[in-house]
Amino acid sequence: MLFKNALIENAADPADIRVENGIFTQIGALSPLEGEDVTDLGNRLVLPPFIESHVHLDTCLTAGDPVWNMSGTLFEGIECWSKRKDKLTHEDIRERVKKVVGMYAEHGIQYIRTHVDVTDPELVAMKAMIELREELKDIMEIQIVAFPQEGILSFPNGKELLREAVEMGADAVGAIPHYEFTREYSVESLDYALRLAADNDKLVDVHCDEIDDEASRGLETVAARALELGLFDKVTASHTTAMHSYNNAYVLKLMRLLKLSRINFVANPLVNTHLQGRADTYPKRRGVTRVKELTEAGINVSFGHDDIRDPWYPMGNGSLRDVVFMGLHVCQMMGYEDIMNSYKFITSNAAKTLHITDHYGIEPGKPACFVVLDARNYYEALSRDSKVTGSYKNGKKIDVPSH
Repeated sequence: MLFKNALIENAADPADIRVENGIFTQIGALSPLEGEDVTDLGNRLVLPPFIESHVHLDTCLTAGDPVWNMSGTLFEGIECWSKRKDKLTHEDIRERVKKVVGMYAEHGIQYIRTHVDVTDPELVAMKAMIELREELKDIMEIQIVAFPQEGILSFPNGKELLREAVEMGADAVGAIPHYEFTREYSVESLDYALRLAADNDKLVDVHCDEIDDEASRGLETVAARALELGLFDKVTASHTTAMHSYNNAYVLKLMRLLKLSRINFVANPLVNTHLQGRADTYPKRRGVTRVKELTEAGINVSFGHDDIRDPWYPMGNGSLRDVVFMGLHVCQMMGYEDIMNSYKFITSNAAKTLHITDHYGIEPGKPACFVVLDARNYYEALSRDSKVTGSYKNGKKIDVPSH
């Protein structure tokens, strides 16, 4: 199969892509082989498939059920979700997740990392998501983080539930240190989570310091344990919104540890711009982590949607374009090169976060997975909100499920 006239990752000149048995085999100026199927992409932008680095599929499409989050705070969102958990069923989760996966697929996403709440004695959502991970694999590769929404030490049997979720087949271990009752609980919860991951060869993704309190310092513990345990880039710190409020002298010190640890970061510009700064009068903080400074320091950062129509965020349609668009604005990264390269927050950077770089990317020998946008480069795609005209997995165009 030959794809002609592709503008690969903002290239000025088109190239051709040959796919054989679902694998990229050649990229360059190529002539069709006898009998080869040929698709002319018409000088359109071709990118690696989009990656959702951070979402909660188990909570999606529950906004207002049974109550709305009227304050718009993280903590009222958790209270609203606690009430909704009483209504969770296997079929309820399956129905909502399949709708949202269809929304994502329509926007060119082929990989999702979802956090699944395990502060539920029955682990209903975890059981359903493990089933769906296998069922939906032809259109979406799903990673599951065992996420203790209400804490590890601050929720009854939190440690045991987290361990059980890992044993059931979670891909990564989560934590939420800023929600634990005390600083001591916070540190102990991180010690437990990272050790559990190390002992079971799992990835780590911590909801870390998602608060405006500059005294919330879970990040230093995450990075130190990642370094000490040799987990390095298998560890991700998500949100880290308190870093927005850290004093600069502390950040200078912290950056050395972050570089040594090699951990990843995920920012969620839509949701954290909505949730943070709720205790402020004026001026109001943006509440998004230091994306520009982390990127300039060579630290990997990717972007996620976080929530889609749930107690924490009442909007969302699965378009990571919206996430990138908001992120560039609130992080003040609006130079031309910033905009042109911003697709990396939801492609190659996100692949590092998910630890999938060995089978991701447009190069010979890798699976032939890519998306086509109706634009010549990402500046044009972002500014015009260009549509995804094709999403290809292993060389075959994905039929987007109805939703």
